[in-house]
Amino acid sequence: MKQSKIKILGIAPYDGMKTLMQNVAKDREDLILDVYVGDLKEGVKIAQQYYQGNYDVIISRGGTADLLRKSTSIPVVEIVLSVYDILRAIKLSEVYAQQYAIVGFPSIAKEAFLLCDLLQYNVDIYTIHSLEELDEILQNLKAKGYRMVLGDMVTHTTAKKMGMNAMLITSGIESVENAFNQAVNLSKSYSQLKSEMKLLTQVISGFSTYIALFNSTKELYFSTLPNEIHNALKSLLIQQTSNLSSSDYFSTFSNVQGYLYSIQGKILTYQEENYYVFYIDCAKTPITNGKNGIFFSNKNEVEEQFYNTFSFSEVNSNLTASFENIAQAKRPIILAGEHGTEKLQAARWLYLKGSGNNSPFITIDFTQINDKSWGYLTNHYNSPLNDNGNTLFLKNIEVLEEKKWKQLLSIIYDSNLSKRNCLILSFVIDRNANPISLREFTSKLSCLTIYLSPLRERINEISSLSSLYLNTLNLDLAKQIIGFAPDAFELLTKYDWPDNYSQFQRVLYELAVITDTPYITKDNVEKVLDKESKIYLMEAEKPYPGDCQDINYEGTLDEISREIIKRILDKCNGNQSLAAKKLGISRTTLWRYLNKG
Repeated sequence: MKQSKIKILGIAPYDGMKTLMQNVAKDREDLILDVYVGDLKEGVKIAQQYYQGNYDVIISRGGTADLLRKSTSIPVVEIVLSVYDILRAIKLSEVYAQQYAIVGFPSIAKEAFLLCDLLQYNVDIYTIHSLEELDEILQNLKAKGYRMVLGDMVTHTTAKKMGMNAMLITSGIESVENAFNQAVNLSKSYSQLKSEMKLLTQVISGFSTYIALFNSTKELYFSTLPNEIHNALKSLLIQQTSNLSSSDYFSTFSNVQGYLYSIQGKILTYQEENYYVFYIDCAKTPITNGKNGIFFSNKNEVEEQFYNTFSFSEVNSNLTASFENIAQAKRPIILAGEHGTEKLQAARWLYLKGSGNNSPFITIDFTQINDKSWGYLTNHYNSPLNDNGNTLFLKNIEVLEEKKWKQLLSIIYDSNLSKRNCLILSFVIDRNANPISLREFTSKLSCLTIYLSPLRERINEISSLSSLYLNTLNLDLAKQIIGFAPDAFELLTKYDWPDNYSQFQRVLYELAVITDTPYITKDNVEKVLDKESKIYLMEAEKPYPGDCQDINYEGTLDEISREIIKRILDKCNGNQSLAAKKLGISRTTLWRYLNKG
């Protein structure tokens, strides 16, 4: 069988060596040579640019060869300076009348020491390991009166810049021939191993799971990524290596070019060096991230969402302490509270404090689930409910009709979903009754329950809550609001806040926008709360359609609202507190409506 030619990438430190390498190579039938000129870091940059061209060996010299060994995976053969090369340079320098020294990397200095010792030459020899050392040594030599140095290309160039004479120790033809012979022999010795690796690569490339392997410097070492997604996924995976620095396992989902990819990563250690390996699967699901109520987030994304969102629940120190303990529990967790009690923010907190925060955080919002996504969740093999090791946040379960929530409960229970994943469930409860599904899930799954209290139960904290949020709004809106006028703040404490913290946050934001004085005035608070009361008053009409059929809807909004309030007050036997509670307004607002007109 005909032996194939060895393909060599040559990195020459100077033009003369490039020419010499080309002259030697053209007379050989066993190799193909591509050679470029570049010294040290420039040589490494050239090699990194071209070494993907299926080269068998890289040939270079001195310090450049040392750097190439550290930065590429291809075998590097060094053109070693022989004693003859150094002797030629010394003999040539003997005609120079002044004192000189030899300065170079270990490959030069070692041979120079040996030669000068054998021939009893009295020559000063300095070994360097970096460019920084070279500058310092040359400065010292110049200060001591040395006018010339012998060395490799970098020594030659640097000395010239310092105003010193320099003689380049060049490689002879025999040194280049020896390097070529060594490269050919080395390549032949591992050609069988390389062929086996190519075969294994072809086998691996046939898998549906893509593989990407990065070395400790985050350079791509091996990949089966297809060309159409190579660049997009490569950039993403390089970013994800930081997640593996603090943990030896990582899992996430990512949307790339319209497809959802499942990514799992871990650290492999080989010859005392860490490698980052990623396994990538295209989910091939009918659902893309964020559509139809299913959202995939990784730890970095959840942290950004959590810490960039102002949360009133964080002010509650008792709640924060309980979260710390519950997050470590191995039971499903239920978050129950009225509308606007920050259940999503609480779920993010539990995820970040839990043991599964290196795996994806998957939110399934049942208010956005349609028939297509419901079928995917309950029947598709790639459904998040069939995966393991994630944190699942099942949000707004109370909106599911009985048939669906019972099916969901059965899937969770029968498939041991809560044992395979961290499971967080949320229910919106109203003031008068809890959904039946809440009791069933709590009992069947032995859930731990966190009750998120409504704002009206924290009226005594409104002062601190408003101060903290106003501080944030001052930063966001470039305002300098100090707080509320005393009579204005009293209105906040008397309002019932039917939509809780989300409403409170919205009201404070609007007040901050319309305020151009140091203190928020009573007039502005009344104006905004009056508008809020009308919004929630119209919603409060719905439970009493039979009582409002004969209302004259041709009047003004204030007249219609006042008539509805009177009807509700009659239903409550004149109890203004109960009527205000049913309407979701404060007693002050109710009294104001009754006394209008």
